[in-house]
Amino acid sequence: MTQYHIAQLNVAKLEAPIDSPQLADFVANLDRINALADDSPGFVWRLQTEDGDATGIDYFGSDQIVNLSVWESVEALHDYVYRSVHVEIMRRKKEWFHKLAESHMVLWWVPAGHIPSLEEASEKLQRLRKSGPTNDAFTFKKTFPPATEAVEISSNTLGGECPAT
Repeated sequence: MTQYHIAQLNVAKLEAPIDSPQLADFVANLDRINALADDSPGFVWRLQTEDGDATGIDYFGSDQIVNLSVWESVEALHDYVYRSVHVEIMRRKKEWFHKLAESHMVLWWVPAGHIPSLEEASEKLQRLRKSGPTNDAFTFKKTFPPATEAVEISSNTLGGECPAT
């Protein structure tokens, strides 16, 4: 079993209110695309309200929507984003969302079983914006492996003494 999963946050600034005619087709596809994610290999969890999506969460402002999810691996998330019907929606993002000057998507490793909060996700996005990709916050273009636990060396190796002394 994997010790780590990949978390992702994606923030989008709306071109118009979520209930506007301009975003009607985007909203009409939410259930289908969310169901696709839920049924995709490697999917673990996604942020959602009682309505089944996260469009009602205005953590980043009323003109922005968020997608926060957890996957078993970067590969599983990548396959969903770029090798599924989800691509159809991505191709149309200019119809619905402003292009952001700053990073709007961040990936980071979490211990298996951990559900990230919006506060944690926001901190990771800010870290990426400030420092660029690091092992704590990165993108698909530059990924990092999960942190490995330090290898414990027995204190009785070589009697606990440095062999050079």
